[in-house]
Amino acid sequence: IASKRTWWGNPMCMTCNTLLDRLIAEEILVETGIDGLYGRSGKFEDVLLRFDALISRFGDDQKADVIRFPPGMNRALFEKSGYLKSFPDLAGTVHSFAGNDKDHASLLETLEGGGDWTTGQKATDIVLAPAACYPLYPVVARKGKLPAQGRVYDLNSYCFRREPSKDPARMQMFRMREYVRIGTPGQVVEFRQMWMERGKKLIETLQLPYTVDVANDPFFGRAGRMMKASQRDQGLKFEVLVPIESVEKRTACLSFNYHQDHFGVTWGIRTAQDETAHTACVGFGMERVTLALFKHHGLDTSAWPEDVRKALWG
Repeated sequence: IASKRTWWGNPMCMTCNTLLDRLIAEEILVETGIDGLYGRSGKFEDVLLRFDALISRFGDDQKADVIRFPPGMNRALFEKSGYLKSFPDLAGTVHSFAGNDKDHASLLETLEGGGDWTTGQKATDIVLAPAACYPLYPVVARKGKLPAQGRVYDLNSYCFRREPSKDPARMQMFRMREYVRIGTPGQVVEFRQMWMERGKKLIETLQLPYTVDVANDPFFGRAGRMMKASQRDQGLKFEVLVPIESVEKRTACLSFNYHQDHFGVTWGIRTAQDETAHTACVGFGMERVTLALFKHHGLDTSAWPEDVRKALWG
């Protein structure tokens, strides 16, 4: 019991066998009754926000334009982005009641009888953003041609992906911090390579174990298998992987993505030379890195390694 007490500090919780159990027992995460949907305590938020500030210090030289989009985005723009072609199983839509008094009475009757009251809901013009950068590209396109140096953006938003799991690192609603580079192929490739090195240094500063590996997005269906293979073969996506749920299971905490001209073609983004722009991004899984810190340094933040505390708390 003593060894367990030093790990999560709650000797009464004899059934806390997983990281999620321990986080909930210590009220660092708060259960909602839905897998992958949790409340965050002040302790959790403090660590996450200090990690966010650390990212800002690492990216200060980027002189990025800061935009904070809400977690919802324009449905028409979402449809144009092509997300549903590749990830229909992860998408989240926003529905709402659009009936009259009679329809309302029917809804209440169905609800009281334990039926499915959602059948009368209609899709709104808002969907849940799957990544922080998705609302950005049409905004950039409306500005006209890029300046010669291209553009860099700093984004942070709640995102949604429909993948319920007992793994706390696979939340359905989570925050994503991104730096996005838009410009010529040379500019964005250089940006991604720079952030791959900088990202490793960031994780080393937090004294977290990690590996870097080529990766692919979770494309859906038969065609998706070909897209996965192509993405990996071209080395378009790399991830910093940290064990969170278990030592054997690694979780992507940072990702480095080269989209080539996909978003440039989709939205008509042009460089100063009137060529199709390329894009790249570095994404930080805010909750995932926070969870990794609790996993590897313990649930008592005052006992974390001094260098880690200095990096986060100064």
